[in-house]
Amino acid sequence: MALEPLAKKGNFFHIYDFRVKAGMGDEFIRLFDAFDYSDENPMHKSPAQVKDGVLCRDVADPDHFYLVGEWSDIAIHAKIRKILAEELRPAFVGLIEGGKFVPTYAEIVSSTPQHLLDKAAR
Repeated sequence: MALEPLAKKGNFFHIYDFRVKAGMGDEFIRLFDAFDYSDENPMHKSPAQVKDGVLCRDVADPDHFYLVGEWSDIAIHAKIRKILAEELRPAFVGLIEGGKFVPTYAEIVSSTPQHLLDKAAR
């Protein structure tokens, strides 16, 4: 199996860390998936999106989630996120405690060089 780094140095992660209303975790996932995989989601149309995001659920708290994705340009991500928040208003956001769905941006400053991953896979 070929190994590859989780992300590329110089790109950015968007990291959302949020809770949904008590007991609404499963409904949140259903609504999130319905929007995320639809043609209405402008995030998937941007060439600045390097890798599609992943929604993660805290194993100790079913109402606590993380959403992580890789982008080459956080300004473009922020612009599209504003359209989502102000114009599209997907239903899943209504289940987030406080209604705040804003990421932290992190620059990827180190990732394992491919030649070392290739060597480890042998």
